Amino acid sequence: SLRGSWRLRSGNGSVSLRAEVPGCVHTALLRRGLIQDPYYRFNDVVYRWISLDNWTYSRTFKTPFDVRKWQKVKLVFEGVDTVAQILLNNVTLGRTDNMFNRYSFDITSVIQEVNFVEVRFLSAISYAAEQSRCHKAHSIPPACPPPVQKGECHVNFIRKEQCSFSWDWGPSFPTQGIWKDVRIEAYNHYHLIYFSLTPFFVKSAQQWCLEVESIFDVVSSKPIAGVVTVNIPKLQTQQTFSVKLQPGEGSIVLRVNINKSSAVEAWWPNGHGKQTGYNMTTTFMMEAGCQIEKFSKVYFRTVELVQEPIHGSPGLSFYFRINGRPIFIKGSNWIPADSFQDRVTSDTLRLLLKSAADANMNALRVWGGGVYEQDEFYDICDEIGIMIWQDFMFACALYPTDQNYLESVRAEVSHQVRRLKSHPSIILWSGNNENEAALASNWFSIPSADVGVYIKDYVTLYVKNIRQIVLTEDKSRPFVASSPTNGLESVKEGWLSRNPYDTHYGDTHFYDYSSDCWNWTVYPKTRFASEYGFQSWPSFTTIEKVSSPEDWSYTSNFSLHRQHHEGGNIQMLLEIGRHFRLPQSPDPVKQFKDMIYLTQVMQAQCIKAETEFYRFSQSEIVNGEGHTMGALYWQLNDIWQAPSWASLEYGGKWKLLHYFAQNFFAPLLPVAYEDKGVLHIYGISDLHVDHKLTLRVIVHAWSSLEPVCTLATEGVTVKAQSAVPIYKESISDLLERCRNCTRKSCVITFCLVGEDGLRSPTNHYFLSSLKDAVGLEKTQLSASVSQQDDVYIFVLQTTAIAPFVSLDVGSIKGRFSDNGFLMTEKKKVVVFYPWEPTSVEELENSLILTSLLDVV
Repeated sequence: SLRGSWRLRSGNGSVSLRAEVPGCVHTALLRRGLIQDPYYRFNDVVYRWISLDNWTYSRTFKTPFDVRKWQKVKLVFEGVDTVAQILLNNVTLGRTDNMFNRYSFDITSVIQEVNFVEVRFLSAISYAAEQSRCHKAHSIPPACPPPVQKGECHVNFIRKEQCSFSWDWGPSFPTQGIWKDVRIEAYNHYHLIYFSLTPFFVKSAQQWCLEVESIFDVVSSKPIAGVVTVNIPKLQTQQTFSVKLQPGEGSIVLRVNINKSSAVEAWWPNGHGKQTGYNMTTTFMMEAGCQIEKFSKVYFRTVELVQEPIHGSPGLSFYFRINGRPIFIKGSNWIPADSFQDRVTSDTLRLLLKSAADANMNALRVWGGGVYEQDEFYDICDEIGIMIWQDFMFACALYPTDQNYLESVRAEVSHQVRRLKSHPSIILWSGNNENEAALASNWFSIPSADVGVYIKDYVTLYVKNIRQIVLTEDKSRPFVASSPTNGLESVKEGWLSRNPYDTHYGDTHFYDYSSDCWNWTVYPKTRFASEYGFQSWPSFTTIEKVSSPEDWSYTSNFSLHRQHHEGGNIQMLLEIGRHFRLPQSPDPVKQFKDMIYLTQVMQAQCIKAETEFYRFSQSEIVNGEGHTMGALYWQLNDIWQAPSWASLEYGGKWKLLHYFAQNFFAPLLPVAYEDKGVLHIYGISDLHVDHKLTLRVIVHAWSSLEPVCTLATEGVTVKAQSAVPIYKESISDLLERCRNCTRKSCVITFCLVGEDGLRSPTNHYFLSSLKDAVGLEKTQLSASVSQQDDVYIFVLQTTAIAPFVSLDVGSIKGRFSDNGFLMTEKKKVVVFYPWEPTSVEELENSLILTSLLDVV
């Protein structure tokens, strides 16, 4: 391994320091105290010089073996970010220009006892500009990001993390560095490069079988014969094969039939069953060279993307069947967890992914403007049942298709598919993010006479190259060319549909910041909602770490600087203003904190309304629309501390939205909506069997903790994996029944209760905007904290009904069992799950309790 300490120097040699590999220039400078935190205040702009320079990594190493004994020696880089010349002992081995590729250089004739290796980087910014200048054929838009993003230009000309040149939620830090593992490999005869497992269920034989694919670098000039044994002890399955490896890149594909007398437990998504995996050993014994033993975990699951006609609706369905069972997809979209990938540890990933599973999610979309995630990411998803919609790394842009570019992309796609295809968590490959829509809606104002050229480019890149490789390398998963897309309808229209946002086909992305987000009628009754969202600010303690006191106002230069979405701060104000009173505190810091709280309340309430709409639309067709089978909101996580669409702050802290997600994605949930003065309640279930339940509807006056009236409907059937209407009543009848209630003075809460402790979260429905609510009183909220084993118990008390009660323990890492809730009882118990050691005293000192009436 060549991990560890390297030398790093700037272009003219004026800066020289020790640097860790894997790593990048920014984190190396930070570690040595040569720069401040790059995320602090305005440093993204102040430190632009780092990305404009050309840096060089170098080190010497002793060869730990006798070079003469090995037929082949290679220098392998798992990831180079991005444009570099690689030298060993002053001999140029080659160049890199793709962050997503593995690079392997033959150094058999160059390696000595003591070696000097150099990686000479070229600024990604200048390289992208140069590539764009040299592209004479036709312009490839967009040239630059919007000014509000403070980013760099021509990112579509470099195969690098696209958001590293800035995005509407992230800074511009075009890094340079050796971002993944680097090592020397020496071998004789043959060497295993890729190893993958693909399970299939053979219906005719009613049997699982496994395709084991091994790709070797075969050194010898003649074929090498041998035997391979595959053993899965738990499934009483062992098979031996005679094989022959061809010189060059030799590959063997073995088909293992799983013993029929063994009961195979399939891999299921979170909430639908276990994530059983089986230990498997594969032994290669060849007549020449050493024996190779490969240990792996194998999972059994099937996936189908179903696109079929629906009775009573034009168009086609769009849903996933896992192991033959239709699954409603619940989750969010994943972006890179840091601008500096070397800071993304397995702990970081586990915390974020575990938080997704804890909020009842079963899926995430790895979005196409980031990176193909590290192995660990997919391992954790396999382990906890998070399905992955995997984009290829192309986003919101058109791309070149010259020969060099295509060759680089082909190598990237082939490498990534081989690396990732054994993961059961990955259920779909998708060619790009929003590029079909960009052409169809003409985002880049291309004159109609020229569109043909760009369509040809589009088909060349995503269909003739990417899709072709995916279909060759992986026959076990569906592929779509873009998101949003009309699926098979897009294919029919030549891979570019007239309207990729059509609700009757494929998936949709939907954003609307000017309508009332509590009004469900503005949302598309789509087959699959793969992106939708609203912004909010992260909590004060998260912002505090990267700001100074003069920044602590909603209209400060800092607040404007961190907002990368045009007009975003004002959009949040308008959305809040529809339903809540805006803060008027004379104390500017208090006002800022109140604003942060309200943006989080607004975001949580908006996405709750939209997600509940998608969930209650899963079993019905209304005016030809419906059968919605997926809700992935934008976005799960943050790349830095700034206002964004995320539900998890940078560092992993849960925003109110994430607590709401735990409820609106619950496996059993009653959902209310109003249509023409009638209240409808649906029972939504992801459970595999029907349940007879009691629906409890409670009406409260805002002015009293005692319910005005209670209604229990018994024997309500909530059907397995569907959304069915279980209650309806006109609001005027309801208010009459519950005397002295008006829309402004009362609120409705409801839940489903069954036998054996089966219970849904308690949901609520507001009959008016909260700024118009009558009878709400400022409450005395108090909490006592105690420790119980390794968790902490918060007992909350209130003297009046309290909407959106928020518990915040500042920067103490952990999460609550519930937060942001409507408190309609005197007492409520909330559990705090710490992620690091803390104490009752620390929690008491940090706790800030806020409810809506604390905002003044």
